[in-house]
Amino acid sequence: MRPPHIFAGNPFDRGDVLRRDDGKLAELFADPKSRVLPMWQLNVLVKTDASTTLGWVTSADLNRLDIDVKPVFLGFRDGSPHFALDISEIHDPVHELNLPESWRFEEARSAAMELPGPETGIVAQSRAQLDWHARHGFCSVCGQCTEAGRGGHVRKCNACGAEHFPRTDPVVIMVTYDGDRCVLGQSRGRLSRSGTYSALAGFVDQGEAIEEAVRREVKEEAGLEVGEVTYHSSQPWPFPSSLMIGCHAQAVTTDIHIDAEEMTDVRWFTRDEVLSALREENPNLKVPGPIAIAHHIIKAWATGEVGTR
Repeated sequence: MRPPHIFAGNPFDRGDVLRRDDGKLAELFADPKSRVLPMWQLNVLVKTDASTTLGWVTSADLNRLDIDVKPVFLGFRDGSPHFALDISEIHDPVHELNLPESWRFEEARSAAMELPGPETGIVAQSRAQLDWHARHGFCSVCGQCTEAGRGGHVRKCNACGAEHFPRTDPVVIMVTYDGDRCVLGQSRGRLSRSGTYSALAGFVDQGEAIEEAVRREVKEEAGLEVGEVTYHSSQPWPFPSSLMIGCHAQAVTTDIHIDAEEMTDVRWFTRDEVLSALREENPNLKVPGPIAIAHHIIKAWATGEVGTR
């Protein structure tokens, strides 16, 4: 088994059956053994003592803040219930929580580069769910206010009865290869500004299989026909709530015709060029770092794990 990517490896038992009992969840939240992960403007609380770990507090620590926000039940670990709570309405959370100097709120990507692997999965779950609640306070059916239930895993409209559940958006991300070369591209925006070339990627359409999405996206962005598609691994990406589905795709045609509205550049790179970029020794090619699944599927191809037949 491959080790999980950053933002994967969540260790919690999510306790789906227990979520149906709002009264029991309220009891668990008030239990002194429960632990709560505060998030402020989607930044996660960490403590940096000997190492960087998540900053868990108790419900008693949060009660004095007097905020009217329901906690999200994350699950159990070692028998203890764990929750996440959005405290964004607090102006100065470090001061109001009376936190030690070694505790701080940090942007989730930056924190994930320092946290132990399983804790990055907790960050992904917490950030994605709290962000979803912040975005879905009103019913998409009738426009009335919705209320969180089942420990934060549903929002229900009391006006029309519609139930709304947190969504995950599937994204295919793929390295297309032809022998000893592969296709990498720059999309408009952050990648082009940083000079980074990455795997091609795009959202899966409704009614579309993963393999079909890979072939369509490669055709749209690079103008290439793709044959065999193989799955590599997946990564939760909580910005805001995607699931990156990493694949490799064998090219059938090789003449690139880019979508100039979406991409600034798409080109073939040799295996040697990619290997040197992964070692950060190629002045002409920069690839994503290990936080992203793109790094790992590019590396898998470059090191011969796939695409060597």
